[in-house]
Amino acid sequence: METKALTRFFYRLLKDQTDISETMAIYANVFINFILLLVLGYILYKLLRGFSEKIVHNLASKSKTKFDDFLVENKTFLHLANLITLYIISAFVPDILIDFPHLEKYAEMLVSVLVVVMSIWLIRSILSTFKDFLKTINAFKDKPIESYIQVFMIITWLFGFIIIFSIITGKPFLHFLTALGALSAVLLLIFKDTILGFVASIQVSVNDTVRIGDWISMEKYGADGDVYEINLSTVKVRNFDNTITTIPTYYLISDSFKNWRGMSMSDGRRIKRAVIIKSTSIKFLTKEEIADFKKIQLVADYIDHRQTDIDKHNEQNNIDKTVLLNGRNMTNFGLFRKYVDSYLHQHPAINKEMMIMTRQLAPTPTGIPIEVYAFSKDKAWANYEHIMADIFDHILAAVPYFQLEVFEYPTGKDFVDIMEKKK
Repeated sequence: METKALTRFFYRLLKDQTDISETMAIYANVFINFILLLVLGYILYKLLRGFSEKIVHNLASKSKTKFDDFLVENKTFLHLANLITLYIISAFVPDILIDFPHLEKYAEMLVSVLVVVMSIWLIRSILSTFKDFLKTINAFKDKPIESYIQVFMIITWLFGFIIIFSIITGKPFLHFLTALGALSAVLLLIFKDTILGFVASIQVSVNDTVRIGDWISMEKYGADGDVYEINLSTVKVRNFDNTITTIPTYYLISDSFKNWRGMSMSDGRRIKRAVIIKSTSIKFLTKEEIADFKKIQLVADYIDHRQTDIDKHNEQNNIDKTVLLNGRNMTNFGLFRKYVDSYLHQHPAINKEMMIMTRQLAPTPTGIPIEVYAFSKDKAWANYEHIMADIFDHILAAVPYFQLEVFEYPTGKDFVDIMEKKK
């Protein structure tokens, strides 16, 4: 009533004090009231924003909880100030446009639409706040919270658009919901990927297939790195070369991939690598050679024990040892295998509680592989590579001491040396 009285006052003032027509006085009156409303709305907006920035922000920075800090970061109070301002403006619109019923209708429609949009933005900021806050809790750090928020926001925007159409057309909200049911098949087709992604994100979360922070490898998509985001439609992997690979969430349950979490949570990281020995360098050992090998401390006890068993067996079976092939014998390859095994067992970086094995693999056209199978205590990638490199540096350097040779393809220098020898 007070706003209407103010409107009529400006109208009489313009009509009595000037010579303009009644129509012009009405238009001028509306324009003045509209300007006053904008000024009032702007002042109210600045007051609310100043209150949120100075008082609320200060209180948030001093409080112990981080929830209110995230409210500030996601501009929740700013959206709330905008929404309150729109509500107040909507209350004054009928009084300002009292003489323009058609214009009043469109103005109220516009303000109502803005209220709906601003309400959705407010909901989004609150959900973003919950997402950021939950990520500070250990139980939720590795959960795909973004997926659920995106689904909720899709539903919110869908209902928001229905409400906006209801406001614009003037038809009941339930009328659009009925039409929405009839269009459900079309919507399922349009949002097929979204629905698949949502179902996949739930399965990933429930089955604990992938967590944020997991190292995964998916050769099909060139992914080899840490998962840093799981949302409704995609999983983002930061590869070790700092590139980003985006994988559709649905493919995490439809395709195969490797998750290295088990290794990270275990007590060691596997070392599985082989050295290929030339088969022509493998031979039986004479007693003189065995005596020289006893100088190698890691196999000295083994040689004594093993040679005692061999000699006993050969004597009991009257083996003719004038030919080295007869009976049981030690080989340089077998002795080297035992040396590598002993070296791994005394290495400080190898986990002694897990499998340690040095094994001979099947012969290949390039030689006979001798494989190291063990687990390093340190699982960090750089440290793991250093440990493995140190172990194989030692193994490769130890090969010649056992009168063995590592296979490698001949180079140009090898051919030159052969030609020079022929000369």
